[in-house]
Amino acid sequence: MLRVTRGALVEYGLTVPPLALVFDFNPEKLSRTRSITVKTGSSPGTRGGYDFALPTETPRVAQGVTVEPESFSIDILLDATDRMQAGDPVASMLGVQPQLDTLRTMVEPKSQGPGGVQVLASLGAGASRAFQRDQSASVLLFVWGDQVLPVFLTSVKVEETAFLPALVPYRAGVTLTLQVIEGNNPFYQREKARQLLGSALNLAGLSIDVLRGGL
Repeated sequence: MLRVTRGALVEYGLTVPPLALVFDFNPEKLSRTRSITVKTGSSPGTRGGYDFALPTETPRVAQGVTVEPESFSIDILLDATDRMQAGDPVASMLGVQPQLDTLRTMVEPKSQGPGGVQVLASLGAGASRAFQRDQSASVLLFVWGDQVLPVFLTSVKVEETAFLPALVPYRAGVTLTLQVIEGNNPFYQREKARQLLGSALNLAGLSIDVLRGGL
């Protein structure tokens, strides 16, 4: 039997209303994408990179590189059945609508108000503010196991599959697309340290396998 763990999306900032979503997260797959664009020059004597022979010459193989931020997509299930059976009045009346509303609010642009508090840009703003520069995306923390990644929520796809008599959904499948915020922030720096440690442990494991194979 699969063990269901808990994941979370938490908005990092002073927001009205404060936003957080906790969900059972045990996906069959998680799609992660990391891409780079390599500049190799236009020398007619080489294709796909300049010549090299020694490890010290490899930096000149390419003339530059552009790194795209990592993005990934996950599928989660929002289901209020257990809470409804336990007598939760909010779940019995509204199903998973509050969770879906939280996701929609997370993906909407924010405007900064007095004291640094952020509110929905659409509240009382009207269409004339659609292109103003004071709007910003929410910075979220995606918590999954020992990983805490700062992300933008760039896409939310919802498939509502079961409804209460009031026609509010109590079960929905949701696909989230997230873009990692890579920079000098404490969450991403911690993730890079974890990544380097994992690489070192992988190398240590390979070394042990080589030694065992030689014995």
